[in-house]
Formats: sequence, structure tokens, C-alpha cells
Amino acid sequence: MSSQPYIGRFAPSPSGELHFGSLIAALGSYLQARARQGIWRVRIEDIDPPREVPGAATTILHQLEHYGLHWDGDVLWQSQRHDAYREALAWLKNQDLCYFCTCTRARIQSIGGTYDGHCRTLNNGPDNAALRLHQLHPVLEFTDLLRGTLIADERLAREDFIIHRRDGLFAYNLAVVVDDHFQGVTEIVRGADLIEPTVRQISLYQQFGWPVPDYIHLPLALTVEGAKLSKQNHAPALPHGDPRPILIEALRFLGQDIPAQWQDFNTADLLQNAVTKWSLSAVPETAKINPPFSNA
Repeated sequence: MSSQPYIGRFAPSPSGELHFGSLIAALGSYLQARARQGIWRVRIEDIDPPREVPGAATTILHQLEHYGLHWDGDVLWQSQRHDAYREALAWLKNQDLCYFCTCTRARIQSIGGTYDGHCRTLNNGPDNAALRLHQLHPVLEFTDLLRGTLIADERLAREDFIIHRRDGLFAYNLAVVVDDHFQGVTEIVRGADLIEPTVRQISLYQQFGWPVPDYIHLPLALTVEGAKLSKQNHAPALPHGDPRPILIEALRFLGQDIPAQWQDFNTADLLQNAVTKWSLSAVPETAKINPPFSNA
């Protein structure tokens, strides 16, 4: 058993209010951290202004507090971390581990949707160009502590992926790795929709020479039509009323034991009971239909 303290995190983007699917990710990561007597951090991933909703970040923090999910330390805002991302990019450039690419999305789609390294040896300048990682050490599989060994799509794993966008914004894969390392995160608990980019993120950790955290990908909450609950498909925001019934639904979704008289618990005691009884092995791997709830 490692003596390193456990550090987990929840890292929402402020593209809308939290919904039931967001609560699953937040609650699962919170319970895993608290059951390990660990630290649970919150990070607001506000590096993509065109997708952000004004006021959503503040609302998200209020929602977490309302549902009893209190974090440790200060909230980290990615919008205040640009210098760290620039430093990481400069290091990669100095190591000849990235290059400028002027290929359009249309060109990449025309060759099947996976980038072919076309600009790798062209010595392009930065004008109207994205920056891509030179993928020298692709990660073809990784171990998920809930799902076991997961095999990557080899084409995507070997692709030179974008780490700084043509429009000047920092890419998600770069920012999440830099910030998880900065915050000392030892285990990442998040939704199964983020399984695919995990091998890219692990490869970045390895390029930087940083320790790789453990990963757990929780089941997704689906609509009755089978689509992932998301802000993009207008999933209803978490209700503002009594948080306990929704927390109970979330605990059931995660396969956890529910106290028979949970109505007699306040929110803090309900969560403490859930921490005490938390069982990762009881969490299902497959996505499930989201139980409906009212906005009472």
C-alpha cells in the first residue's frame, strides 16, 4: 500500500448547470476520495470561452454545496493557469516533441478522420496553425480499476493529437494533464465518456516524465432514447429542493447500499453513511437509464 496521500478531483466545465449525469461523476469521485480518507478537489475547466455559459461556474459550485459535496482547499480555475500551459508547451517544443500543423479538419476527414502526420517534417511556423504532440510513445491500453484492462483504438492512440488549438486556445488533453499533476491527483474518477482520451493523457504524462494517476470510469446516465445525459442535449439541471432524494437515486445508480430509513438522515449524515458503505466493486460498468426526477 502506497504511503502517498490520496487526492481525487471533480473538474466540470462551465457550459451549463450540473445535471444527474454530472452528479454521478461528482458523487462517485467524492465517495471514493472520502472512503480512502483522501483529499477531494474541485477544478473549473474554463478554457473554452465559446462553450461557456455566463454564471454557470458559480452555479456549479453552489450546486455542489447544496448537495453536500464540499471540497478541500481552493477551487482551481483553468482560466488562471495559462502561464502553466505555456510553460508545458515550451518544454515540449524544446524537446522537439511537438510541431505546428496547418491541416484543416476537411483534409483530415477526407483521409478517414485520423491525422496522418502530414506536417511532422514540414517545419511550419505558428501562423494559422495548431500545435500537435509528436507521438513517440503511444499508449495502447490501460488498467481501469473498475473495468480492468481497456484496449485503445490503435489509430487514435498513435495519432499526433492537438495540444494547442489553431484558434489560440489550449487543448483539453494538455490542460487536464498539467493541472492534475499540479494538484497532485493520484486517482481520476470520471464518466465513461472520457475513456477514449485517457491513453492520450497517459502518453502526455509519460512524455513529461510525471507519475500517472489511477483511473476509474463510472457508468453513464442515459436518456430513455439511449443518449448520454449532457448539457448539449439539454439534460435538466439538478433540482434546487431537498437534495436527499436525488442523492439516493444517484447512490442506487452507483449500485450502493441504501439505508432503509434514509428520510431520517440529514444530507451530511446521508453522505457520511454512503462513505462508510462505499463499495467500488458494487458499481456497475454499463450505462443506465436515468431515473426521472421532478424539479421540486
